[in-house]
Amino acid sequence: MSPLLYSAGALVILLSERDWVFAMKQTPMTVRGAEKLREELDNLKSVQRPKIIAAIASAREHGDLKENAEYHAAREEQGFCEGRIQDIESKLSNAQIIDVTKLPNSGKVIFGTTVDLFRVHDEQEVSYRIVGDDESDIKANLISVNSPIARALIGKEVDDVAVVKTPGGEVEYEILRIQYI
Repeated sequence: MSPLLYSAGALVILLSERDWVFAMKQTPMTVRGAEKLREELDNLKSVQRPKIIAAIASAREHGDLKENAEYHAAREEQGFCEGRIQDIESKLSNAQIIDVTKLPNSGKVIFGTTVDLFRVHDEQEVSYRIVGDDESDIKANLISVNSPIARALIGKEVDDVAVVKTPGGEVEYEILRIQYI
């Protein structure tokens, strides 16, 4: 087997084909993102699932299940809950959890860093944290590592300018600060 190159942002690793397949199946996730998923999973299993089971049992007591709207609603909710549990368990089992605070500060933008930027065209300062796809929330300034802005920032250093192509044209961001927090 010939070795293959795997690029994870600014990090390039030489891998065997077996390791390459494993690396491609993993999804990057921050420690906080994994914690939030575990909290949701725990809530679904220990709080929501028992509530739904009790609702199904209560609805069964009302008699005929064919025309029992409460029963069908509870069963539908159970399906959603079980689907979400499976989804979260799958995401956690395929997650590559990255703790940026334990990585050496190379001065470059990498997955998990918080980047303070100066948007040149409107002279606004913005701050983004680069996170996994499932953690992204633009309202909380959490952007996906696969977003155009993050892709333009990865590997850059303080005072570098990143150009992001948007439907409205190119937008330039000057990097003011990079935090490994």
